[in-house]
This record gives sequence, C-alpha cells and structure tokens, in this order.
Amino acid sequence: MKLSQSKKIYFASDQHFGAPNAATSRKREIHFISWLEAISQDAQALYLLGDLFDFWVEYKKAVPKGFVRVLGKLAQMADAGIIIHYFVGNHDLWMKDYFETELGIPVHHHPQEVEWNNKTFLLGHGDGLGPGDLGYKRMKKVFTNPLAQILFRSLPTRWGLSLGQFFSLKNKLLSGNEVPEFLGNDKEWLVHYCNEQEQEKQRNYYIFGHRHLPLEILLEKGATYINLGDWVTHCTYAVFDGHTTKLKTWKPTHD
Repeated sequence: MKLSQSKKIYFASDQHFGAPNAATSRKREIHFISWLEAISQDAQALYLLGDLFDFWVEYKKAVPKGFVRVLGKLAQMADAGIIIHYFVGNHDLWMKDYFETELGIPVHHHPQEVEWNNKTFLLGHGDGLGPGDLGYKRMKKVFTNPLAQILFRSLPTRWGLSLGQFFSLKNKLLSGNEVPEFLGNDKEWLVHYCNEQEQEKQRNYYIFGHRHLPLEILLEKGATYINLGDWVTHCTYAVFDGHTTKLKTWKPTHD
C-alpha cells in the first residue's frame, strides 16, 4: 500500500478505558479523543494494538456499557475513509465481531504483517510472545479455549461483566502500585521475539504494545522494535510519515 501525499500512519495501544474508575477513565478517554480528532486531519490509517478497554467481552446481544464517545469517534473516522485495524490485547481477548459489524473496523487476534511505501511492519499487542511468562501463556490458553468462553457466557450477563471487571482491575500497573521498568535487551522478551522473527524474514519495523513502556530499540539485523507505551501514564503513540516511524507524546495545546 502507498501513502497519499501528506498522509501518515498512526499506531496506539493500551488506553485501558474503564480503569481504575469511571471518573479517571472519562478524563483519559476525552484526552485520547482529542488525539483522534487531531490525527484525523492527515491519517490514512490507524492501527490500534490492543487493550483499548480494561475489560471487554461480547455476548450475543450485549457488550460492556459505556465508551460511546470513543466508539463514536472511531466510527466517524472509519466512515470518513480512514483505514482502521484493531488488534486484540490481553484485556479484550474475547472480542468478536462487534467492531467490524458496527464500526467497520477489522479485528485481528494474532500479529499481522503490513507494508506501506515499501516498508514492512509486524504488528500485534505483544502478550504471550517470546520466551518466558509461562504462567500467562497457560492462562491465555484457558481464556481463549472455546469451551471456557462458552461457560463464561453461560453466566448471567451482569455476573460475567462484574467478574471480568473485578479481575481486570487487579492489574497493578493500573492501580499505580507498579511502574514498568526497562529490563535490558537481553531480558526484554519482545526484543527476543523480534530478533527471532528477523532470522526468518527481515522487516523494517516491529510495533507492539502491552509493556506500558515507550521503547525504540535497534534490533540485531537493523530493524527497529517500537513499543507504544500506553495512555495510562505516557500518552505515547507512533507515526509513520512515509519514510520513518517515530514515537511521540500527545500534548494538546488546550490541556
């Protein structure tokens, strides 16, 4: 795919709307929407790399209450012709077809490769990739098991939503009790994963979320790994201008 003149590609992840409480989440949602409004002026595509919500599950006739402002803005952008793709994160593993049906936004459950202006990107949320984190990988197998999903959805909707929100809010990153720190290239499992992928096929950029830590790291074969950080603490995103991809921080003039 080719970028039109003066157009850009944007990437963002880990907004975690709904956490840690309604008032804080609403303030963060408005801040994020101001970014969406700003990028709508020159965005040709937007890739959301997971955990837009702190908890999301879709029932046959119900989805979690709220978030109408951000959903409406995304629908408006999609209707205006901006290409939007959503990549499922670990807080929205049970996302199905609501985004595609209601907003016209395709949903991806695994990393995908895309190409713009002859630059290749491998995109995904980042959870469960690379070595280590075996406990989470076992848990993810349970949560993505079709039988487990059927059993969960057999609960009354109110119970299921309350239970999911309870466990989601136990995340220490969102409560403020844990600040992510850079572990060094040898211990960052997404760096390991990207270097392994480079051995199979060389790309230009590897862009992920999940770590809640904005990172730009040069890989062994010259590609760049970018972690998008989050909108809980950093309000960071990445932008591709047709030549290079850079991390930036959103600071609107009216804030």
